[in-house]
Order: sequence, then C-alpha cells, then structure tokens
Amino acid sequence: MKASTARFAVLETVADFTQHYGFAPPSHPLVTVIDLAQYPVPELLAKPALRYLYLIVLKRHFHGQLSYGQQVYDYRQGVLGFYAPGQPVQFCPSGDAPTAGKAEGWMVVFHPDLLVRRPQGQFLGGYPFFTYRVQQALSLSAAEEQLLTHAVTGLRQESEQPADVFSQQLLSTQLDVLLQYAGRFYYQQFPAQPAIGPDLLSRFEDLLATYLDSAAEQPLPTVQYFAEALHVSPAYLGDVLRTHTGQNAQQHLHYALLEKARRLLLSTSLSIRETAFYLGFDNPSYFSRLFKHKTGLTPAEFRQSVVHAVN
Repeated sequence: MKASTARFAVLETVADFTQHYGFAPPSHPLVTVIDLAQYPVPELLAKPALRYLYLIVLKRHFHGQLSYGQQVYDYRQGVLGFYAPGQPVQFCPSGDAPTAGKAEGWMVVFHPDLLVRRPQGQFLGGYPFFTYRVQQALSLSAAEEQLLTHAVTGLRQESEQPADVFSQQLLSTQLDVLLQYAGRFYYQQFPAQPAIGPDLLSRFEDLLATYLDSAAEQPLPTVQYFAEALHVSPAYLGDVLRTHTGQNAQQHLHYALLEKARRLLLSTSLSIRETAFYLGFDNPSYFSRLFKHKTGLTPAEFRQSVVHAVN
C-alpha cells in the first residue's frame, strides 16, 4: 500500500489553522472562536488538513458530509460536531442543497495545551464525542443551542482580553462549561450509542491511550509492539495510518508521547530527567532533543514559557 502525505497540510497551532483556511488571526495563541457566517465555509473546509487541534462546530444551513479517518461523519442533519487531533478532516458539500454555499454558527478551535494543567486522567479522553468512532453530529433544541452559544460567547470574550495571571484558568473554565454541556446533550441523545465495527485506527488509538495511561516508567512504545497487538505487520499499520492521517505510526507515537510530556511538565513537579524516565526514555538527553525537535523548545523552556505566560 502506497500513500502520499503531500495532500495533507499539517496544522499544529491555532494560528496555522486560521491562516490555512483564511480565517481572522486568533487573539489568543491557544484558542479562537470563528463566526461561520463571515466565511464561505464549505469551500474553505474542502481543503484537507491534518490538525493537532480540537474543534467544536455548531452549524446551520451546512449540507454535506465529512470524511474523518476511515469513516464518513454524517453531518447532513446534525448541528453540533466534534473533532479530535490527529485525524484529517475534509468537507464534501452537497451540491444539490439549496444552501450548500451558506453557513451560520460558530467554530471553537483550541490547542491541547489549553487544558494541559488538568489533573492526569481528566483530560479529554472522558468525552466520547472526541473519538474516531463517532459518526453523527448532535441535534440541538433552541434552548440547548442557546446554552452552548452563551458558553462560547464567554470563551470568546475572555480570549480577547489582555493576558494576565488569571487568563489560563478562566479560559480553561469557560471551555470546560462548553464541554460539560456538550457531554450532557450527547448522553441525552445517545444514551446507548450503537456499536460500530472497530477499525484499525480506532483500535490503535485505544491501545495507545491505554498504554500511556498505564503504569509509569515502562518501555517506550514501539511500532512493533502495536502492530503485534493489532495482528498486522508494522509496514501495514504504518501504511494505513499514513493513508488516512498523513502521518506514519512513529509520528503518531511521538505526538502522543509529547502530549503526555506537556501535561507532566505543567501539572507535576517532576524534573526534566524524572519526566523522561517516567515516559520510558532511557536517555533524558534524547527526550530533550526529541521534544525540542517537535516543539521548537526544550522541556525546560516549554515549562518556563507557560509560567511566564500566566504571570
């Protein structure tokens, strides 16, 4: 199986996202709220991209489907959609719909670092709508939409304030209100979500999350380990991931490790050396080099930059 990654733009920051799609630059580096009525959204979102960001989208008059990993996300009837990092998303407008070129609503785009100070185990894994298995958007009543929009308004207003010592916590709190409401509406609408046959991406995601959430200081995860656990060859696993996400298996492992590293650096008092060993690195220097290669900062610089940002 051969695949090219050239068609995927890689969007690692909120600014990358707004620039790629032609939206206004964000006021805050970790979050932005976009008014969909101001943009020709279907044409913009037809540009495929691999995002290391979370998206929550409330839409009206937005006809079509979204390809999401190996699945098709049914967005013809639903109103509220959720997208996790690491999966390419491409909108396929329905040309026969009378309002195919129009849209209303809002889009919240945020970086995982916005919630990185949450206690371990309380990140976004507890929200079932941020998984590759979800194929349906949520329908909302007028009252439910009003509650969500009120939460989004508070998030947007706070994101536009000058940064101070309270900014990070206030933004996290505003976003958490939005997620809590979404969780309530999700469980009301899908109290027993029908099982969908697990695909390779979903099983890989589950296995990787379990591995990283288990006991500390176990060996670094390897492509060989996951391939054997999934009963496929390493080459096949890499080809499937590359075809459907634009990133190979090793890149997925590095991303997951670095996300956990960020959370440890900001939510614990572990030293850089202790963090490296906790994650399974035998050589703390290799951990620091990998972290800087992927983020542009050493672990110490990353920790200090966030401290400065909130003080």
